[in-house]
Amino acid sequence: MTATSTPQPADIKFNPKKCSLDKDTNELTSNYTYENIVFDENNQFDTISTNYKFKVDLSKPKSLGILLVGLGGNNGSTLFSTVKCLQNNISFHNGKFNTTKEPLYGSMTQCSTIKLGVDAQGNDVFVPFKDILPMMDPSNFIVHGWDINNSNMAEAIERSQVLQYDLIQNLKPFVEKTRPMPSIYYPDFIALNQNDRVNNISNSTQDPQKWQDLQRIRNDIKTFKHENHLDQVIVLWTANTERCVEIIPGINDTSENIMAAIKNNHQEISPSNIFAIASILEGAPYINGSPQNTFVPGIIELAESRNVLIAGDDLKTGQTKLKSVMMQYLVDAGIKPVSIASYNHLGNNDGKNLSSHAQFRSKEISKASVIDDCIDSNKILYPDIELKEKDNHVDHCIVIKYVPAVGDSKVAMDEYYSELMLGGHNRISIHNVCEDSLLATPIIIDLLVMTEFFSRIKYTKVVDGIESTDFNEFYPILTFLSYWLKAPLTRSGFKPINSLNRQRLALENFLRLLIGLPANDELRFEERLV
Repeated sequence: MTATSTPQPADIKFNPKKCSLDKDTNELTSNYTYENIVFDENNQFDTISTNYKFKVDLSKPKSLGILLVGLGGNNGSTLFSTVKCLQNNISFHNGKFNTTKEPLYGSMTQCSTIKLGVDAQGNDVFVPFKDILPMMDPSNFIVHGWDINNSNMAEAIERSQVLQYDLIQNLKPFVEKTRPMPSIYYPDFIALNQNDRVNNISNSTQDPQKWQDLQRIRNDIKTFKHENHLDQVIVLWTANTERCVEIIPGINDTSENIMAAIKNNHQEISPSNIFAIASILEGAPYINGSPQNTFVPGIIELAESRNVLIAGDDLKTGQTKLKSVMMQYLVDAGIKPVSIASYNHLGNNDGKNLSSHAQFRSKEISKASVIDDCIDSNKILYPDIELKEKDNHVDHCIVIKYVPAVGDSKVAMDEYYSELMLGGHNRISIHNVCEDSLLATPIIIDLLVMTEFFSRIKYTKVVDGIESTDFNEFYPILTFLSYWLKAPLTRSGFKPINSLNRQRLALENFLRLLIGLPANDELRFEERLV
């Protein structure tokens, strides 16, 4: 089947049987019955149905404040450049063709489509993801942030070596007056090889006063919000990977304890802990774009009590995203992967920081977890997985090396070694070269767009036909964002879903139900049944 012409946003109709639009409040309300099959301990099942009413505020803000921790790094400077290009209509010559302005390739919200249904001839009808419901335009982002280095943004862009020369020259007049705000630096948490970059910090490294650091970051968020007349600010960590912190009872296990630990300058309070807590206290959603375990139990409890959205951990860009697809393909095909060997080398500052073992360990943990749900899904291939015996798990080896010469072009090589029937084996080798920050930046855009979008949605349960007048916001851990994150944070008691197709399907179906459409399926009875 071929796709029909894409409908324009004005052509998309809400289902009047499932939705209603309040023109006074500009809110769209939809009804949805969520059904799931639940099994008991005797392997007997029942269908459980829950009726929900969702409410979407269709009035998106005119502008959205974005504060990046690590503004001067490769990802931060690339996002800053992207927004400036959009806002100032900056074009560039790409070395082969005439001056060009390109779409935000790599962004799901900006460059992908969703199937709505079929037309009278059975042809699929697709619409842009961003046009299903009102979402923020990245050109309306107001971007600033913190960095441990004081280079202005023109210098940071040149240092990163991500963008082409012609584009950098065209950007300079729009970015050179911006410098990052002073950041926080506790030397124990990032690699010692980062010391030569540190010239823009607000704290004492010899005698840190972490409670004062927290107040300074809170004040930075308040000032940024006030000076730019913003209703909402989102904070995202895209700075150096930290080592993981130790979870210590009485220190970071509850919100009360972690606040006391900050006042006492405890050594296991990291810079990312400070930024996350400052954001939550200021009501700003916080996204952890690096693999460290920022969201210790005390911070999660604080987000729950303040009802502030958080999401993490670690941006899912090239190798790990592909791994989640490959693993699902092999396991769903009944093929048994027994080893995955993943090798990376890269030459940007992220690679330099990860050359330290403690920081690498944080990355290794986030990369390794991506195959877990696939293994758990198939007890034929992996019986008794909890025993961790040789025949019942996947040997998953991860290597990252710092090679300065390749710059931001990260080289990833993977080998998937699998068992076939009758003693056979299958080996799939993949060589992937990606421009790291040009994959990460559109993912950051998606995370920011979707976080703002979900902040405008509320819901209530309908019990015995009685609707509650009290609408709730989403649970603070925003697991709908797991599509873009390597090690998605989940609610206590629930296992994360890493399979990319399942993550994408959840997003698609949720957008569909908000406009009164049923969940999508591919039964295609139009062509399969007479």
